[in-house]
Amino acid sequence: MKFGYSERLSQLPPYVFIEIDRKKKQAIQRGIDIIDLGVGDPDLPTPQHIRDAMKRAIDEPKYHRYPFGPGLLEFRKAIARWYKVRFGVELDPDNEVHALIGSKEGIGHIHLAFVNPGDVVLCPEPAYPVYKIGSIFAGGTPYFMPLLEENGFLPDLGLIPEEIATKSKMVFINYPNNPTAACANRDFFRRVIEFARKYNIVVVNDAAYSEIYYEGRKPISFLELPGAKEVGIEFHSLSKTYNMTGWRIGWACGNRIILKGLSTVKENIDSGVFGAIQAASIEALNGAQDCVAEMRGIYERRRNLLSEGLEKTGWRVKRPEATFYIWTKVPEGYSSLQCVENLLEEIGILSTPGNALGPSGEGYVRFSLTVDEKRIREAVNRLRRIKW
Repeated sequence: MKFGYSERLSQLPPYVFIEIDRKKKQAIQRGIDIIDLGVGDPDLPTPQHIRDAMKRAIDEPKYHRYPFGPGLLEFRKAIARWYKVRFGVELDPDNEVHALIGSKEGIGHIHLAFVNPGDVVLCPEPAYPVYKIGSIFAGGTPYFMPLLEENGFLPDLGLIPEEIATKSKMVFINYPNNPTAACANRDFFRRVIEFARKYNIVVVNDAAYSEIYYEGRKPISFLELPGAKEVGIEFHSLSKTYNMTGWRIGWACGNRIILKGLSTVKENIDSGVFGAIQAASIEALNGAQDCVAEMRGIYERRRNLLSEGLEKTGWRVKRPEATFYIWTKVPEGYSSLQCVENLLEEIGILSTPGNALGPSGEGYVRFSLTVDEKRIREAVNRLRRIKW
C-alpha cells in the first residue's frame, strides 16, 4: 500500500540533528568516548522533596481520573504565588493561568487558536524550532526575525515590512534566549508591546530559562511591563528550574482571552496533566527554593570551566548571563557544521551547529552545560589537542 503524507509534513525543514546523531553513533561504534554538550537536557536529578511529593500523590485515587480543564486550582494558585514573589506580577489563578503538558506542547498548539492559512507568524531565528513548526502545522507563514550579535541578539522590529506586520497574527520572543543565552531588558519588552498594539498581534514570550541566571542578575518577566497582559502571554516550565524535563509539566499565563483560545484547542485534543504530577509541582513551587539556588551554582561553575577552557584555546567567548548554553563563534575558516564535525571526529565532543537553529546561526556553535564538572574538565583537556 502507498500512504501519502500531508503537505504540512513536506513543508517541515530538514532536521539537521538527525545527521549529527548519525555521526555521533558512528563515532561511538568506532570506540570514541563522546562528551555530549549538544543536548539541552539537564543531567541533575529532580530534587528529593519533589520526588517524595510525587510518591505520596501517586497513592491518591483522586488523581487517577481524567484531569480535565486548566489544571488543579491549587497548582494554578501556586503558580500565581510564585509569579508574585519572583516577578511582582499579579495573576488571577481562575483565568490567567493554564497548566500544560510541558511548555513545548503549549507553544506547539497556541498557533491553532489564532492562525489561519496565509496568516504570518513572526519567529526569531536562530531559535527553538517549535515556534516555526507550529506555524507550519497551523497553515501559517513563518516570517523570520534574525537575532544578530550586533543587536544583542534581540530582533529589530523596525525592520519588519509594513505589509508583513499587517498580516501577522503572532510574534514569538524567547528571553532568556535559547540558543544565544541573551537576556531582554524593559526597553525591548516595551517596544514589543507597542508593536503588538499597533498591529493587533498576539505576543508569546517563552521564559523557560528565567531561573538559570548568574551573578545575581535575575532576568525579568515580559508580564512585568505595563500593558503586557493586554497583548500577550508567557510560557513557563518546571523542566529547567527543577530538573523535571521528563515529567512534562508547564504553564501559560497572562491575557485571559488568549489563554481561552489555547484552552479551547487543548480541550479538543488532550485531557490535561496527570494530577499527581501537578501535586508534586505544587510542592516544587511552594517549597524551599534552595535546590534552585544550588542548581544555579552548579551551572555557574560549569560555565566558568568551559568558558575558560574555550578562551585558552583561542575561542572568542562571551560568558552567558543566563541559560545553560554557551553560544560562541566558530574558529575562523570553518562553517558551523564543519566545526561540529571536527570537534566530534577529532576529540569526541558533541555540540550543536548554530545553523541547525536558523540561518543567522551560521558561524556559531552552541555548547550545553548539562554534563558534570569532571566531564567538562575532560572536554577542556581535549580542546587543547585540536588544531584549527
